[in-house]
Amino acid sequence: MERRTLFAGWMLPAVLVAPQLAITVLFFLLPAWRAFGESVRATDAFGLNSSFVGLANFAELFQSSTYQAALVRTFVFCIAVTCLAMGFGLLLASFANRAIRGARVYRILLIWPYAIAPAIASVIFVFLLQPQIGLLTNLFGRLGLDFNYATHADQAFLLVIVIAAWKQVSYNFIFYLAGLQSVPRSVIEAATLDGARGFYRFRTMIFPLLAPTTFFLIIVNIVYAAFDTFALIFALTAGGPGTATETLVVKVYRDGILNLDIGGSAAQSIILMVIIIGLTTIQFRYTGKRAG
Repeated sequence: MERRTLFAGWMLPAVLVAPQLAITVLFFLLPAWRAFGESVRATDAFGLNSSFVGLANFAELFQSSTYQAALVRTFVFCIAVTCLAMGFGLLLASFANRAIRGARVYRILLIWPYAIAPAIASVIFVFLLQPQIGLLTNLFGRLGLDFNYATHADQAFLLVIVIAAWKQVSYNFIFYLAGLQSVPRSVIEAATLDGARGFYRFRTMIFPLLAPTTFFLIIVNIVYAAFDTFALIFALTAGGPGTATETLVVKVYRDGILNLDIGGSAAQSIILMVIIIGLTTIQFRYTGKRAG
């Protein structure tokens, strides 16, 4: 039976909702409205003069080869991070779900990396892989391997993918572990009695039951890779060398703050907002159908 809370008047519900509404208005709606206003105007570098240009900023973006390259780069980055983070998260969750001694300790240790701030994660890898002082870089040099993400574009792009995926593995691990623990033991036992074992049992019986969790994590990981990796990338490479690691969210900062292209940067922000709203809508519609 569905249970509902009834209030005697409207005052208490309004008071309870007011803080969240205030946060939404102050930190989302007003900045979004300001970004939309700037996206249809051309403003000089000092912010003193501006003129209405309509959709010219958007048209200029989609005609720009650098923006098109950033779109492709972000797409590849999101797919790579999502696949790596979800794959290793599912693998670790499968091992942690087994009845082994010290399983609780292993689970806690696997969750810890998610608590590390993105900028701190970048600093850790700087100490490991910085071209001059990195611990692993010195080891690579002794082995005759040339690793320098500050000058090699492919190495820098691969490095930010690995770090971003490593940072997100723990998040996926938590959800996959919860999903695996919710699989009825009777289903696994019945599959075992029918001769389904090992990877075949996982592929045909267990993984299909994790489909809602998997779809949810796909959307969350794509959003994370596209929007929440700015601090990680900027602290490590600042989008370089050149534009090798310049994803869309990094390009917004570079164009707006460093290059002082306010209108173009605002237009990019609007496009990013539309993308994330679209992804969130898909997620809610799918999960709503699954719940129904």
